[in-house]
Order: sequence, then C-alpha cells, then structure tokens
Amino acid sequence: MTESSPPLRGLALWRTLSLYERFEQVVVFVLTLLIALIVVAALWSLLKLVVTSLVLVDIFDPTDPAVFQAVFGAIFLVVIALEFKRSLLVVVERRFGVVQVRAVVMIAMLAVARKFIILDLGQIEATKLLALGAAMLALGIVYWLVRDQDRREAEAAEERAS
Repeated sequence: MTESSPPLRGLALWRTLSLYERFEQVVVFVLTLLIALIVVAALWSLLKLVVTSLVLVDIFDPTDPAVFQAVFGAIFLVVIALEFKRSLLVVVERRFGVVQVRAVVMIAMLAVARKFIILDLGQIEATKLLALGAAMLALGIVYWLVRDQDRREAEAAEERAS
C-alpha cells in the first residue's frame, strides 16, 4: 500500500486524535451501526406492511386517509432515521463537531412534518395544531438563520483565501 491510500490516511488521522476525540469517534461509530439496524428494521416493517396489505390481502387502498397516514408515517420514520445516520457520518469524517445545528433542526422539521401527516385532523384540538404550526415556523426560521450564517462564513473564508 502507498502512503496516500485511504486506510493509512485514516490510521494517521486516528493517531492525531486526542483520547476524547477517539472516544467520540467510537461512540459515533456504534451509534451509526445501531441506527443502521433501526433503518433496516423500519424498512422491513414498511415493506411487510405494504406487501402484506397490497399483494397478499388486497386491502391496501392508498386513497383511504388512514392507510395514507400509516404508510407515509412509516416512510418518514425511515427518512428521519437516514437523515440522523447521515449527520453522524459527517462526524465520522471529522468535517464538523458532534452537534450540527442545521442537521438537528432538519431532523426536527422532518419529525414535525411526519406528525402533520399522521394527524387525524378531525380528532386534534386547534391549539395543538397551532402549536405544531408554530414549532414548524420557528424551526424553519432557525434553519434559515443557520444556513445564512454558514453561507456568510463560507464567503468570508473564501475571501480570506484569495
């Protein structure tokens, strides 16, 4: 193997990390594995739901609001878990620290969007719906502010480099 091969670069990087940074990398790796297992289990459950209902029993009616809510709620669970896993992979690549505000806010927005999808509008109180709407608005504003700050920091770094 040459000096520039990925495993050697990874080993060289590992040697430069502090004890805590190594601990952090191991924890993130274990969490990534656990989330991958959860994604596989959630996907398997979703596949069983759709295949069993659609093919075997033929009761899957996508126009039925309850079926739509159940299927898309399950799909959003998989998407949320994948986004969470992706945010952890960024940490493993050491591009950023453990907590990325933008990723956390995006995951929260996905969770609120999922809640909107699975809600039975006939059964929910108006105040709870208003609270969810306000939470989504606040998360959207925070996401926009963080993204705008990231953009300004990238422009400033680019100016310093030139």
